[in-house]
Amino acid sequence: MTDRLLTVAEAGELLGTGERFVRRLIAERRIRYVKLGRPVRVPESAITEYVEARTVEPVRRARNRFGRAA
Repeated sequence: MTDRLLTVAEAGELLGTGERFVRRLIAERRIRYVKLGRPVRVPESAITEYVEARTVEPVRRARNRFGRAA
């Protein structure tokens, strides 16, 4: 299966951020990318992996039997 290669602008749009943030992720090697000569492309799966790795699940607390006092 081939992975769609996104431009930096498309990757930023998918993440809901700007190009600058995506370029910083690339520079810090925190996300996979493909270098095609001078242009840089980000595999769509790399964006999915980045989001999944940084997703924080909510903490489920057991409710106190009598609740909290105000």
